[in-house]
Amino acid sequence: MPNQTGALAHIVSGYLRVIRFLAGVCMALIVAIMITQVFYRYVLGGSLIWAEELCRYLLIWQTFLVLGLAYSRGEFVSLDFLPGALSPRWAWVLRAVMAVPILAFLVVLAWYGYDFASRFDRQTIPALDFIWTSLTGEALGLSIRWVYVSVTVGLLLMALHVIADLVVTFGSQFRDNLAPADAGKLEAGA
Repeated sequence: MPNQTGALAHIVSGYLRVIRFLAGVCMALIVAIMITQVFYRYVLGGSLIWAEELCRYLLIWQTFLVLGLAYSRGEFVSLDFLPGALSPRWAWVLRAVMAVPILAFLVVLAWYGYDFASRFDRQTIPALDFIWTSLTGEALGLSIRWVYVSVTVGLLLMALHVIADLVVTFGSQFRDNLAPADAGKLEAGA
């Protein structure tokens, strides 16, 4: 039987690389566009009318992409005096109980976010239309729905992070409670 932990770790590692890469690309684009905007405004005396709008959309996508990473790193504000006072097993039980309303809330918001985004299929992104029209002579016609769907994507990714956090803490809790002989068998794959 192949090492499932290694395969899962490889998948998670790849996912994290992709999310960090996409967030980095968004930030690099925002910085490049804003530097170009400053150059146009203060050196050339003109303005890029699409720069602020495009940066806003990139920042929205970047924010929703990294929500799950922030959750996994414990970077959200939390009150942890009660879990800190509990044994590891009961702290995990409390964490699992708290995850239920969190997951329900994320799924409801993702559902309504998708419903909201689907209402804007016919509205296009003005900044991209302007850029594309100036380059090709034709409007791009990309729907603004692709900006709004970032809410759904980000919240579903965050839900996956909540579930993964429960699984990882349960797994470590399970391994810590095994007898040394049983732990050796588990690692050997027997």
